[in-house]
Amino acid sequence: MTAVDRTPIVFVHGTRFSAGQWSPQLAALRDEFPVAAVDLPGHGSRSAEAWSLKAAVEVIDDAVESLGGGPALVVGHSLGGYASLEFARVRPERLRGLVLAGASASTRGAWAAPYRWVAGLVPRLPADRLAEWNDWLLRRMYPAEVVEATIRSGYAFHVLPAAWGEVLGRFDAGAMRHVAAPVLILNGEKDSVFRSGEAEFARAHPRARVELIPRARHLANFDDPDAFSDAVRRFARQLSSST
Repeated sequence: MTAVDRTPIVFVHGTRFSAGQWSPQLAALRDEFPVAAVDLPGHGSRSAEAWSLKAAVEVIDDAVESLGGGPALVVGHSLGGYASLEFARVRPERLRGLVLAGASASTRGAWAAPYRWVAGLVPRLPADRLAEWNDWLLRRMYPAEVVEATIRSGYAFHVLPAAWGEVLGRFDAGAMRHVAAPVLILNGEKDSVFRSGEAEFARAHPRARVELIPRARHLANFDDPDAFSDAVRRFARQLSSST
């Protein structure tokens, strides 16, 4: 693969996290592809910025520009997956492919009710206690080399009401009709909530396919970093070979 046909890859993190979520994937893929991971508005280095999907699209677009202007493969997890769907709708010319990870559930209807409640509850809890609990949970469940970059970057609990308030009620499988590029729906096998619309999302796009990370949950890129990176690598190679 030459430098000319290497697909640039932009990673977009999930709820409360930051670009640090993708440290295993950046390390695994940077020797073969131009890669970047963003901090969404209100998260990480952008913690002082106000959240909006419009601003999130601009952040993703800036990352694509930093890698040569694209089109790029955009990999979005959870909240970042829905932001990436919006990017696909607004900036189709900048997208070579889309990976939706833990983001193939409809955010409309009754499914959204408990998440609205959680999004409203979390900011009422002490942020330092929430951070301590998250640190403990991540260190208990995953090796240090997988999660330490996430822990160092801190958590954006204060953004939950605005971020999920905008996402909830907005996305369903119909959003896939606005994606012009090929799509990989990459889910943890045991992520039952965010796999709930998996089949509908796949059927709604003529060039979408589903791949599961065995035994993985919602944080599939933490549960099996190698398998997640390999799935993204294979998809990026397919995109590169098709240009």
